[in-house]
Amino acid sequence: MRRPEWRNTVVLALTLGVGACQFYYDKVPSPDDLMHIVPWFDAMIGSRAVHPYSAGDIPRNTVPGTVPVTGGEADYEANWRAARTAEADALVNPTGRTATAIGDSTYHTFCSTCHGQQGAGDGLVGRKMGAPSLLTDRARAFSDGYLYSIIRYGRGVMPRYGDKIFNHQTRWEVVNYVRMLQSQGTPAAAPAAPGATP
Repeated sequence: MRRPEWRNTVVLALTLGVGACQFYYDKVPSPDDLMHIVPWFDAMIGSRAVHPYSAGDIPRNTVPGTVPVTGGEADYEANWRAARTAEADALVNPTGRTATAIGDSTYHTFCSTCHGQQGAGDGLVGRKMGAPSLLTDRARAFSDGYLYSIIRYGRGVMPRYGDKIFNHQTRWEVVNYVRMLQSQGTPAAAPAAPGATP
């Protein structure tokens, strides 16, 4: 008589065990469902999304008609497009015109395809589009702020690069690299006027 009781005990234990598993799978929430109640993770503090404007060098272009409370670059695109360059020419290069590896790599990433490796306007794309040489006397006479503004807003056939080179410090590094190319390169002749004979 003891044997059937033992079997009944085992069957009862298995039944309860299987039932408990069913309870666990049906009633206990998944950890993924609980994530939303955790207010903060240690790794999140390093994310740019947490404090996107915590650094002063991140561009803050304000919505037209609003006034920025603090920081950010002045948005003078309307004047730039209307060929009023006083704001651009008034910009002061904060880096002291020292060429760096950042300027070198950024120039070769974004600029050399049109302006060429040495700034002569002979890049693969530049030859087809008529990119100007950066080594002409005219280009050398541009203020640093003017070159910075060309990078930021574009000019002529050159599109804006302010949305690609978004850090204003890096834009100044590109200006410095262009100045280095100009100091090392042989002055180029100004492009001929359309229709003129060479």
